[in-house]
Amino acid sequence: MLDDVYDEISLKMDYTIEHLTKEFAGVRTGRASTGLLDSISVDYYGVLTPIKQIASLSVPDPLTIAIQPWETTMLDPVAKAIMTSDLGLNPNSDGKIIRINIPTLTEERRKDLTKHVRKISEVAKIALRNVRREGIERVKKLEKDKEISEDDARGASAKIQQIIDEHIAKVEKVTDAKEHEIMDR
Repeated sequence: MLDDVYDEISLKMDYTIEHLTKEFAGVRTGRASTGLLDSISVDYYGVLTPIKQIASLSVPDPLTIAIQPWETTMLDPVAKAIMTSDLGLNPNSDGKIIRINIPTLTEERRKDLTKHVRKISEVAKIALRNVRREGIERVKKLEKDKEISEDDARGASAKIQQIIDEHIAKVEKVTDAKEHEIMDR
């Protein structure tokens, strides 16, 4: 019974960290990354579709992203979607390929991005704490229903705290790595 609770909260916490990593992939660092475009969708025959599903994405050099739509009619919609996004990128099209030059970040912009990364990290920690609360509530319910003893409930709460501590350490590690990546010139 308690193993099911541990497995479930570990799975939810792992998902939270996976989501955090995906969020961080969309944060600009000063280096080209196709992950920057993950949040951008294009109107593809009436359906909002992620760019990576309608084009080939590559990084030919550290400061350039190349996008080659599978249909040349999608060049303008893709370029427009990138320009209207909040990433501040300016796409250049040669009629076959869209190239995005990633400008170097100013010191002020780097500091703003690290603040943004910390906010995202804090949201992930809140999500982890919510999962911990759910797990502890389930343990209390099991204790109330006389399915586990009071000692087992106390031990389970300690185990749940240990699980969240491990996951918060992972969040800190991922956050520190992203901040270092942003501040690294």
